[in-house]
Amino acid sequence: MKIIAALKKNPMLVALVAVMLLFQVLIMASGKGSLFAPRNITNLIAQNGYVIILATGMLLCILTGGNIDLSVGSMVCLVAAIGGTLIVKMNVDIYLSIAICLAAGIFLGAFQAFWIAYMRIPAFIVTLAGMLAFRGLALVLLQGRTIAPFPQAYTVYFGSFLPAGATPNLKLTVSLITGIVLCAVLLTVESYKRISKIRKKYEVEAYTWMVSRLFIICAVIMGAFYSFGKDRGVPVVLILLGVVVLVYYYYTAKTVPGRYLYAMGGNEKAAKLSGVNTNGMMFFAYTNMGFLAAVAALVCMARFNSSFPDLGRSYELDAIGACFIGGASAYGGVGTVGGTLVGTIFMGVLNNGMSILGIDMNWQQAVKGAVLLSAVAVDVISKKRKTAA
Repeated sequence: MKIIAALKKNPMLVALVAVMLLFQVLIMASGKGSLFAPRNITNLIAQNGYVIILATGMLLCILTGGNIDLSVGSMVCLVAAIGGTLIVKMNVDIYLSIAICLAAGIFLGAFQAFWIAYMRIPAFIVTLAGMLAFRGLALVLLQGRTIAPFPQAYTVYFGSFLPAGATPNLKLTVSLITGIVLCAVLLTVESYKRISKIRKKYEVEAYTWMVSRLFIICAVIMGAFYSFGKDRGVPVVLILLGVVVLVYYYYTAKTVPGRYLYAMGGNEKAAKLSGVNTNGMMFFAYTNMGFLAAVAALVCMARFNSSFPDLGRSYELDAIGACFIGGASAYGGVGTVGGTLVGTIFMGVLNNGMSILGIDMNWQQAVKGAVLLSAVAVDVISKKRKTAA
């Protein structure tokens, strides 16, 4: 019964596994390879890296009260245009260019955050204006043209693989050792948490469920790193994604300011009366979104090896969708970085699986829209049931 209850608490994780198995069966039946082919796993990381970064920032905005940022795609384009101009056209030092790009993202985020947090203009309006203005500025800077290619000295930081230039056997060995180390760290942390809870006489999950959960997670980790080893090695961008996820997981789950975000989403007035600087937290959430949009832009420049006018188009929709599919509430105050990660992978698997099967792009958009609506509908309906009860 405890295992069933635990599964009910993680419906999207169950849905993700089901969708992956479904696509694997369909792809194999169609004779088009395998969803779990090494190159496909690597591509899944490369294609969805920017979504993980943007969705992590979007989660913080949503937590403050269901607010969203519609401008992140345009911010990615504008920052990429700045980066392309500096690195390719002007030959500015790469490290200085990266610093300027990050500063530009922070400035754009802070500009919008000021109007949202202190002028109290609705976030929808401010970020809609930002979406139009930033895209326009990017087009002016790019002059409607693509800036390419970027020097290898830049792309190596976001688009290369480790260990570089190694033999196939060494790549596989390093990848497997990395996976084993990550599994060992995970098992150590989870064991420590369980022992700590037992000492404090807190309720803990069923031992059988914990072992099963950790076994599945470790199997996924080892499977992924085996795939990396059989392909080109561990993607460098995966290290960046790991840092982003861990830092923001710790911030939202383990720090006082992180809990303030949840308090604001629950009831902003009550949080303010309790001494929370709600304006400051709102300002931080949107400024941080600008910073992560700049990080995503740096990743995209390396992935596409160019800056172009259509870069970032609809990225905000991918980020918002990943958050809500991952369990974030449309009303704010509910959501986790882990859930957002699952939502991102879920959307990535949908895109990847349907593309391999040759499903028309228009149908792909329709399916993603239906999945997003279903995820939000479940949240709203469950909220109404709890209120009625």
